[in-house]
Amino acid sequence: MVTVSRPETDGGARRAVFSPVDTRARVDAVVRRIGDAIELGLLADGEQLPGESELAGQLGVSTVTLREALMALRQRGLVTTRRGRGGGSFVALPEVPADDRLKERLRDWSTAELRDLGDHWAALTGAAARLAAERAGPAGLEPLRRTARELARAGDAAARGRLYGRFHVELAAAAQSARLTREQVALQGEVGALPCLVLAEDAYREEVADRHRRVVAAVQDGADDTAGSLAERCVRESTARLVAVRLTL
Repeated sequence: MVTVSRPETDGGARRAVFSPVDTRARVDAVVRRIGDAIELGLLADGEQLPGESELAGQLGVSTVTLREALMALRQRGLVTTRRGRGGGSFVALPEVPADDRLKERLRDWSTAELRDLGDHWAALTGAAARLAAERAGPAGLEPLRRTARELARAGDAAARGRLYGRFHVELAAAAQSARLTREQVALQGEVGALPCLVLAEDAYREEVADRHRRVVAAVQDGADDTAGSLAERCVRESTARLVAVRLTL
């Protein structure tokens, strides 16, 4: 059996993935929560999910609800199931759509909708950065540093997009707010792979990685306003670039 190492993300981000879901439309909520976590890379490709009883208990749903959700995730190609000894449910990291398919997806958004999304995203990320500067300890900062380093080295747009989204989730986790973390996971699921369209450019990737490092430094120094402003600026610039691409379609 191949041993798959878990991604080295902060425990706060992983705990948010496996915390109880909303009582409304629980099957959809489980599918969305786990699916978003897989697409962000918070759960590693090939990683085995907890057993059905354990996972249902963590998410606060019945095993029947969980099985329906796992079936939906299998249909989306995000989970595979193996039977017999060593079997269970395993993460299947999806391929990022080709550039032309991403542009087709971007075309579904109006520029007004993209700007509205950017406003919400910037507000959420800025609040998380400010709280992280007040609350985060050394253990909470290491996942952010690691993700920033990985982004600086990432060679393909798919990896860059996942790392970009993961940084924002880990920033919320560093704020020690389960609700903010869940909101950020959901938002990143809504954004999907669209940031790949702007992160493919090496110069911009380097700019983003540098700004992420500056956010981490500000959080470490307890400079809440600086951390918040830097985080908001990063989101607003990415959104503006997506809007610019959208205008060319």
